[in-house]
Amino acid sequence: MSVIYRQFLPWLRLLTRRRRALMLGALLAGATFLSGVALLGLSGWFITASALTGLALAVGLSVSLDVYVPGGGIRFFALSRTVSRYVERVYNHNSVLALLAELRFHVFGQLTRLDDLTLGRQRASDWLTRLTTDIDTLDNFYLRVLIPPLVALLGSVIVVGFIAFWLPGVALFMATVLGLLWVITTLGLAAWGWGQSYRHVENQEMLRHLVVDQVQGSAELTSYRSHRWHRRIVDAHEHRALHNQRLVGSRLALGNALVAAVNSLIALAVLWVAGEVFVQGQVSGPIVVMAVLMALGVNEAFSVLPNAFVRLGASYAAAERLNKLAQADTAPMAATAGSTASDRGVSFEHVSLCYPDALDLALDDVSFHLPAGQRAVITGMSGAGKSTLASLLMGRLVATRGTVHVLGKAPAELPTAYRAEHLAMLTQQVDLFDDSLAENLRIADPSATDERLWQVLGDVALADWVQQLPKALDTPVGEKGQQLSGGQARRVALARLMLRDPDVVILDEPFASVDAATARHVATSLDRWLATRTVIYFVHQLDQPDLLPRIDYHWHLDAGKLNATSTDGS
Repeated sequence: MSVIYRQFLPWLRLLTRRRRALMLGALLAGATFLSGVALLGLSGWFITASALTGLALAVGLSVSLDVYVPGGGIRFFALSRTVSRYVERVYNHNSVLALLAELRFHVFGQLTRLDDLTLGRQRASDWLTRLTTDIDTLDNFYLRVLIPPLVALLGSVIVVGFIAFWLPGVALFMATVLGLLWVITTLGLAAWGWGQSYRHVENQEMLRHLVVDQVQGSAELTSYRSHRWHRRIVDAHEHRALHNQRLVGSRLALGNALVAAVNSLIALAVLWVAGEVFVQGQVSGPIVVMAVLMALGVNEAFSVLPNAFVRLGASYAAAERLNKLAQADTAPMAATAGSTASDRGVSFEHVSLCYPDALDLALDDVSFHLPAGQRAVITGMSGAGKSTLASLLMGRLVATRGTVHVLGKAPAELPTAYRAEHLAMLTQQVDLFDDSLAENLRIADPSATDERLWQVLGDVALADWVQQLPKALDTPVGEKGQQLSGGQARRVALARLMLRDPDVVILDEPFASVDAATARHVATSLDRWLATRTVIYFVHQLDQPDLLPRIDYHWHLDAGKLNATSTDGS
């Protein structure tokens, strides 16, 4: 139990930020439940009392019944139940969706702080699953595991306490049985369905992997005539997942049946015991009917518990996997302070790096020093190690051997905020979000004015094109920038980079996917922007040296080894 609590504890702590909203949601849910039970009980009392009064008048007895107060009560509870149900559904779902959005932001922040080795151990789809499916699974935990059991417990106490005014024996019986039912539908069903619901999350992830592999590797599987073999693996795992899902469904159905049966038996028992008390003349007939109907009404609070607790293992699996992100998120060391101008360059001293399970070194005894304010170009074919070297510079990787210093510190020792402010890199992969052009640019500088945005767009030869667009800066770029061409998306990323004020700039193929005239325009703008910065260009080969003016150093990377070359490219 303590292990389960520790896994859920980080996510319970996040609730403290919205505890008032969730408490109000619980009150609304409790008001809905109590209004429903009160409506059912009062309606039964009123109908029975009206019938008995009518019979008494028919036989000539002088009796009276105030129909206005109970009639008004019935209308009040009918209206309050409808209104509170609507408000509770809207409010609680809005609160939970806002909480899940906050959790996604929290998890995304953890993902951004993971190093490349950690990210590389999982597929991109796995990280997306953490960000979407696992967070959605916690919806069950927040919306169905926390609030409904509290409402069922406290609501039952109120109902039993109300009945105890007239039928204390009946109330004691209901309290005992409902207490046992509450324990069974929470702790009991959670333990019973734990294994199957926990495996359901694993099954879905594995099935997703197999199906994606089948689609992405269809050409290779067909070439090697292995597609039928792989399809049999998918079918077998799908069969196991479906069998496990049936087990979860059967336990859920049995849990619902148990709740319905116990509540029905409670109602029958209340009818029998209250009937005996009625025969003895201790209570009136309308009170007996009211007690029976209120006992039936308690079923509303308990009927939602099986679905939540049978699937609690799935929520635990999601929380467990998300907690591993926090464990992998290694916090940087204390902020650097006191780096002098002389040590604000870049240096590698006998740096080697080997990826896990790799046979060869990605970088082999690399050493160089780039003084602050100077520029270097590193050439090399694909796979030579340029991306690995860039990741070391940005603190995304840690060297297996040797030391790396950027701005006077090992990059991993620089706080994340400090790195974001003083280091900047244009990668080959362009990351644009499904928002407007202006908002994608303002990721780099949220305070940037429209004039500043037009300036950097002009620097990358995009201003004229954007001005011709109907929405100009408000033009949506689409998911991953799909509304832009490859060259346009890359220049938007470069313009975004130029909104920053870094000390060290790394540019990986900055002129890729652009024509010669545009490349010259961008090169001139870059030269002006990079005037006082420490710069490293990564290119395959130095075909057009005029695009990279003022190069102080030229190194060539080949199979992980770095060799010096003259600055003229020879």
